[in-house]
Amino acid sequence: MKKYIFTAVLSLFAIISLSAQSKKDAQVSKLYQNYIAIKSALASDDADKTSKAATEFIKTASAIDYKMVSEGNLNILRKDATVISEARTISAQRETFYNLSDSMIALTKEFKLSEKPIYVQYCPMADGSWLSDEKKIINPYYGSSMLSCGNVKAEIN
Repeated sequence: MKKYIFTAVLSLFAIISLSAQSKKDAQVSKLYQNYIAIKSALASDDADKTSKAATEFIKTASAIDYKMVSEGNLNILRKDATVISEARTISAQRETFYNLSDSMIALTKEFKLSEKPIYVQYCPMADGSWLSDEKKIINPYYGSSMLSCGNVKAEIN
């Protein structure tokens, strides 16, 4: 009987832990989707759309519990997204996207953000990396002027 109770309690802790982990991943996964929206807007050379996507990113980052992602990391993400959302030119938004991308790449290595692979892509002309949910290069640093410049550096599963 004691063994049964012990096993049941252990199973319950495993379920609670798994549930907490999937909630954690789900919140950070939404942040990743907001990031992809920023990247896509930059690639389409649309400063207004980029600003709106960055505002959504800030809302999502503000809703994440500090127990899931450190307060310092969330503050850095929000700060970069705020600069992007307030910038009125695509070039200013792209400048800060370097920092946002570096922070998101680090976060992606820490959390399971997608069932599909996430690609770390790199543009040698911009000397910058970004995340993508597809292998096809759609460059956020140069948009329509050099949309396919870059390569896949890594795949995160």
